[in-house]
Amino acid sequence: MKLPFHPSAALLCGVLTLAGCNSQDQQQAANAPAAPARDDDAARKLDTYRQLLRIHNDEMAVTMGHDILDHHPDSAAAKEVQQTLPDIEKRWKEESEKRRLDALWLYQVSPMQGGTQSTATIYSSQPSGNDRVRLVLRRHTDWGQNVFLYGGGHGFVCRGNCTIHATFDGKEHGIKAFAPSTGEPALMIRNDDDFIARLKKAKKITMDVTLVDGEKKETLVYEVGGFDPARWKALPGKK
Repeated sequence: MKLPFHPSAALLCGVLTLAGCNSQDQQQAANAPAAPARDDDAARKLDTYRQLLRIHNDEMAVTMGHDILDHHPDSAAAKEVQQTLPDIEKRWKEESEKRRLDALWLYQVSPMQGGTQSTATIYSSQPSGNDRVRLVLRRHTDWGQNVFLYGGGHGFVCRGNCTIHATFDGKEHGIKAFAPSTGEPALMIRNDDDFIARLKKAKKITMDVTLVDGEKKETLVYEVGGFDPARWKALPGKK
């Protein structure tokens, strides 16, 4: 049996449908942050960013600047940040790299076999871990000035005088060296003054050596750009 059509019923369905749509729209609107709230958040973060710039906290300023750009890309705060952030971030990266390079060096003054020694030491960046090889600049009150490599294992192959193929920032240079007769796993550099002068101007030094263990050939890499001559203390006596 066909039921009669009532216009009022159709109207009621339309009203209910419209009410449902309005309810969904209202829920979505409630979940979305209000524009004034977003503006206030951007303004607060911008104020923090400005304060970090004033106290020269570049690391936190970079973090806050990127937070503003990520979360409020179309805001007035983002436009202001874009004017200063690139330079701040560049400066922060340069300062961070300088601190990293500085920290690679260790400076010590200590007693050594009846005298006093002053050393500046850096480990190889390559190889790393347990296979690292130390590059040591040493001043001793009795022995004078020396530069040498000191590694683990049984030392280096160097019969009499040998020449280490080295580069200083990519420029090739041969280094005369010898193995100590006392048997330490070391390789002594003959012209220490020349080596130190070149090191002071360099950012990276490589040296090709041959290890006693298996006569394995190895390229040692040193990031020496953080060397501070003033921290390698001079001592009385020999040079």
